[in-house]
Amino acid sequence: MPITFAEKLARIPHYEAGSASVDGAEREGARDIVQLASNESPYEPVAEVVEAIRQAATGVNRYPDPAARALRAGLADRYGYPAARIAVGNGSCEILLAAADALLEPGAEVIYAWPSFSMYPHLAAISGAEAVTVPLADGEVHDLEAMRLAITDATRLLIVCNPNNPTGTHVPSGAIAEFLAKVPPRVLVILDEAYIEFQVVEDPDTTLDLLDRFPNLVLLRTFSKVYGLAGLRVGYALGSEEFRQAVDRVRQPFAVNQIAQAAATEALRHQDDVVRRVERNAVERLWVAEELEALGLSSAESQANFLWVGLGDHDEADVMRELGRRGVAVRAGEGLGDSGHLRITYGTRAENERMVEALRAVFR
Repeated sequence: MPITFAEKLARIPHYEAGSASVDGAEREGARDIVQLASNESPYEPVAEVVEAIRQAATGVNRYPDPAARALRAGLADRYGYPAARIAVGNGSCEILLAAADALLEPGAEVIYAWPSFSMYPHLAAISGAEAVTVPLADGEVHDLEAMRLAITDATRLLIVCNPNNPTGTHVPSGAIAEFLAKVPPRVLVILDEAYIEFQVVEDPDTTLDLLDRFPNLVLLRTFSKVYGLAGLRVGYALGSEEFRQAVDRVRQPFAVNQIAQAAATEALRHQDDVVRRVERNAVERLWVAEELEALGLSSAESQANFLWVGLGDHDEADVMRELGRRGVAVRAGEGLGDSGHLRITYGTRAENERMVEALRAVFR
């Protein structure tokens, strides 16, 4: 008799990470891959962070601090926010999954826009709750009013990804505040701000002012993107102490390893580096958008470190295959909720030039 697995296993979608290699690249003789598929930073951590990692590595025979006190204290100092109301996790994804574990169950509902972060469908699947997806509005932006109207008595969790992944579009904090004022206080709202530092519309910390006004709000952020620590997996949430206690209760102990804690704590001390990364990203964002527009490609207005590009009459699978032959890795729209698109992360200028030249060759 075969092993019987939990019924929920069949509901959980496969999470397709950005490929670190490209099929066919070796056949074309490509010596290296231009990796623009995973929304990572192309820039290494500063030397002080690398040194903090080296020092922390000498003590890995001991368990890490389960409460991540130094990291939470650093975050408290960075944001002027109580450490007791800050949760940290093995990437922001772990906090999302823990929130689902703490809030959702059969009969409950979770609302999110679509297309949006491809981890969101996992939340209903693992908990047995119902997923309510709301299409994006014109301009590939969140339709907050439609999301509000989707709230029912069964709704427990609502997620707004801002800037949105994969479209890169951003909703101003004023619109977020107006929306929150209409959401029932019993509904937890997670504002997923993994890319918030990259937007240049307003101060990235503007939404912190909303936390005291709306106790049902949680801001979710990460060290994987602008801090360049994707390989160490550190995310954090600012919200209520009740939320922190809830997610801590359903997770395994020692969720954030010792090296990751040390690196993230040190990275917080280098906000000047964050500013430089944001400036570089803004320059590449404009350059890539102009180059792709010259190729006749349309794109959503990005405020992130990636661009959502419409392919028009071009076949997505053909374009992906031809880019792969030329050693360029990007993400196909089909796996992100909307076929006929590419999600292209901004790399260094040299990487972006190779990507544009590859696209030019494909369309030629």
